[in-house]
Amino acid sequence: MDLVIIETFDNYFKANIQLTRLRAAGVECYLKDEYVVTIDPFLSNAIGGIKLVVRRNEEHKVRKLLREMNSASDRQLVCPLCGSHKFILVPKRSTENILTAITTWLFSAYAVSAENVYQCTDCGYESETLPEVAAVN
Repeated sequence: MDLVIIETFDNYFKANIQLTRLRAAGVECYLKDEYVVTIDPFLSNAIGGIKLVVRRNEEHKVRKLLREMNSASDRQLVCPLCGSHKFILVPKRSTENILTAITTWLFSAYAVSAENVYQCTDCGYESETLPEVAAVN
């Protein structure tokens, strides 16, 4: 079976969400290196993260399907300040996260998870949860 990497992830939540969406659409797909990254997240960069793979002959169809799925879900999110639909997950700028970074740097074998927030890429609005889904007319 000739497989091709469609997308890579740094955590298993996002990887499994995308895997489930594709399988629900009837696509045969798999996650590669999911267990390694889940057990030891420090290896994620070394092995290239969790890889979502599909058969090579379905690559173009799957990429098109993912673009459609992602753009449809992105259009439903609306920034309350500027009306943008573009959000990314970023580390929260706080004293706790700075202390977390210093602690992790000092004790490199001790993994500490930083808090993240969703940020609008257009105006910088931050929220701990994604904005409410826009009403469909």
